[in-house]
Amino acid sequence: MAAIDTRFSQEDLDRIIQMAWEDRTPFEAIEMQFGLSESDVIRLVRASLKSSSFRMWRKRVNSRVSMKHSQKRNSEIKRFKSNRQRVIASNKISKR
Repeated sequence: MAAIDTRFSQEDLDRIIQMAWEDRTPFEAIEMQFGLSESDVIRLVRASLKSSSFRMWRKRVNSRVSMKHSQKRNSEIKRFKSNRQRVIASNKISKR
């Protein structure tokens, strides 16, 4: 885990965790952007969250497997984010 911590800034770690929580963001998008496999993301989230929050996240991810993996998604979905989401600037989602 130490190698992951030194490779990314705190802002990057926050963004990775945010992307992991987002339903529409597949693990492949995180891998493309940050070079982390699904198992790396799971380890990072486990190390970053409280154990109860991690269990809640795993339960959520497991119930949304078809959204969190590009190959299992509906083929009509070609985007990583909701079409209602505004432009992301400086890794922060703009307010409505």
